[in-house]
Amino acid sequence: MRAFLFKTQQLMNRVFIRPVSQSAAVRWRAAQSRLCCSSCPDQEMPRPSMLRHLTSKIKATGPIPVAEYMREVLTNPVTGYYVRNDMLGPDGDFITSPEISQIFGELLGVWVISEWMGAGQPKQLQLVELGPGKGSLASDVLRVFSQLQSVLSDASVSLHLVEVSPALSRLQAQNLTVNRSQDADAEDEPVYRHGETTAGLPVSWYRCLDDVPTGFSIFLAHEFFDALPIHKFQRTEKGWREVMVDIDPEKPDRLRFVVTPSPTLASSTLVQADERRDHVEVCAEGGVIIQQLARRIAEDGGAALIADYGHDGTKTDTFRGFKGHQLHDVLESPGSADLTADVDFSYLRRMAGGGVACLGPVNQRTFLKNMGIDTRLQVLLRSCSDSSTRQQLISGYDMLTSPAKMGERFHFFSLLQHSRLTKPKRTEGLKLEKKKSPVPLPVAGFTELSFS
Repeated sequence: MRAFLFKTQQLMNRVFIRPVSQSAAVRWRAAQSRLCCSSCPDQEMPRPSMLRHLTSKIKATGPIPVAEYMREVLTNPVTGYYVRNDMLGPDGDFITSPEISQIFGELLGVWVISEWMGAGQPKQLQLVELGPGKGSLASDVLRVFSQLQSVLSDASVSLHLVEVSPALSRLQAQNLTVNRSQDADAEDEPVYRHGETTAGLPVSWYRCLDDVPTGFSIFLAHEFFDALPIHKFQRTEKGWREVMVDIDPEKPDRLRFVVTPSPTLASSTLVQADERRDHVEVCAEGGVIIQQLARRIAEDGGAALIADYGHDGTKTDTFRGFKGHQLHDVLESPGSADLTADVDFSYLRRMAGGGVACLGPVNQRTFLKNMGIDTRLQVLLRSCSDSSTRQQLISGYDMLTSPAKMGERFHFFSLLQHSRLTKPKRTEGLKLEKKKSPVPLPVAGFTELSFS
């Protein structure tokens, strides 16, 4: 194990030799506002097209589940928020960790390589990112791959991006491949865009996880599960009832929440019998994706790393909207703001089943410190003489690790093959001398690596 830890330290020491390329001085309140759980009104006029579409649907079929509302508002192919908007960064509606500091993505790149090494360095390595945003995280991870090319030299490496937004996929292609990508010939192709990085690494885009080829894969999902549609349930004197979205009878141009008078299929099947909370949010779509990841990891090898803000089955009402880095009423001007809800990691663990091992959740501060962010920061500061860049490094570190900021609000959760953590059986031979049985390699981030 010590040999492995020393190798991991050597890998880390060979990374992060470049100064920060993106400003870490982006206002923290942009990221902090996403962590609150209440909504505030917005005085802007509602977007007519999405509101008209929703009111027509409700008039035709009755109140709709919150999950259907989220799905329409965020991913409707014509007017969906993720389809029409560039929402990331200081000029968008929210900002994520990869935009705050490149160290975040680089540490995740080291995590990917350490898990590839822990799996025995298979000949194939598919890096799969779900909801890759602007491509900043993938770019930082690939930079680690490039700097550690001698380690990965015998592996066939490829990048696979699962993205539903055409606008974001074009932005990702520009950031990752410059002008070395193109659309598929037919719209119904599983790979709707493909290209390669300047280093020649193949990149493919997909609309759903099922289209990604099978094989040993490391899956990354950073602030992905929080945007998946949730069902909301309220405990009543008559039992669990589903919260729906309806038209306000007193204001026909506005929407409101209502509670169904009788059970729905969702309220009868998605709420656990031993649930003690009075209000519950369940992301059934997230459960399906976790099951897909678990099945692929169990069958083909690999691992999944999920990073999001959430809880371990303790919170209740976390559904909220964000627009211009401010909290936004989730029912106001649908389609013009991001909608999100905290991830219930206890639900993801339950849905993963027994076919894989689950680690976490651990808070972001713990994970990054276990990954060696303090040491990495010092390495960067020693190699940087520009005072402005040094301040950006320190500011980004504080945003990512401070308990009052992102450090204890965001969490990491992982799926691994059971064999990754199982101590191999001792081989019995004819020799009388004792042989030391190999031990499982430590899982970076979830275990504190001691570089001795």
